Amino acid sequence: MSSAGAAGLALGAAADLLLADPRRGHPVAGFGAAAGALERRVWRNSRLAGAAYAAGCVGAAAGLGTAAQRLTAGRPLARTAVTAAATWAVLGGTSLGRAATGMAAHLEAGNLPAARAHLPTLAGRDPRGLAEPDLVRATVESVAENTSDAAVAPLFWGAVAGVPGLLAYRAANTLDAMVGYRSARYARFGWAAARLDDVLNWFPARLTAALTVLVAPLAGGSAGGAWRTWRRDGAAHPSPNAGRCEAALAGALGVRLGGRNVYGSRVEERPALGDGRPPVRGDIRRAGRLSRSVWTAAAALAVAAQLARRG
Repeated sequence: MSSAGAAGLALGAAADLLLADPRRGHPVAGFGAAAGALERRVWRNSRLAGAAYAAGCVGAAAGLGTAAQRLTAGRPLARTAVTAAATWAVLGGTSLGRAATGMAAHLEAGNLPAARAHLPTLAGRDPRGLAEPDLVRATVESVAENTSDAAVAPLFWGAVAGVPGLLAYRAANTLDAMVGYRSARYARFGWAAARLDDVLNWFPARLTAALTVLVAPLAGGSAGGAWRTWRRDGAAHPSPNAGRCEAALAGALGVRLGGRNVYGSRVEERPALGDGRPPVRGDIRRAGRLSRSVWTAAAALAVAAQLARRG
């Protein structure tokens, strides 16, 4: 993708770091609205129908990215601008940190109703009746998982496949959030979207865990604790990817994650990740600092990988 692509990744990551997500007319929201309208038309209680839906939506995003790259071939300034815009649009690292900081602020003010109302910006759990320890744990777990989903994974696919990789990954991840849950409606229709998201996040989740080990001391955490907990507990989580991120962060911060989670009518008992104390409100800000260090390191790696490919 040349140095223009590397510059675009760097500029897009810097834009997210400084500005967070675009406040109006967010392209991902537009994609979600279009995908939702299509889903209402084509839904069938069928894996095949769901696979066709996922392939069509992700393929359209990849096709748009491919067209953008072809139109900017031989035009480095245009390629840089397009890559920067796409990177900024698909990254969510700073917005994730701000959402976590908002939860910390509500809890520090002793405002549990506001904290419960804020939880859906971070996690899909039912916030009704959750006490402060449950809200803290949900937030820390969400920061750990979404550091990969919202930041490291799109940067990885941008480094691997340029603008098509950026857009296709975000499309797949958005579809997973929309139809990938194990509800009665989406158990079959959403199967393909959920599995595709698992595949695309397999390496980025493990990269996130590895970077957590490497940068933990920069955020006041333990590299050794992150490594040991990742290797020991990462596979215990029901998700093939989220457990690696959560275990590494738990070990870095010296806390214990996992427990009972309620998603509407569905209840999950998650295994313990880490052998420290339960997280407390101060750990939310620590998790946010660690998350930022991780995805900033991922951005530097993505840029370096592009420059190395050019050479």
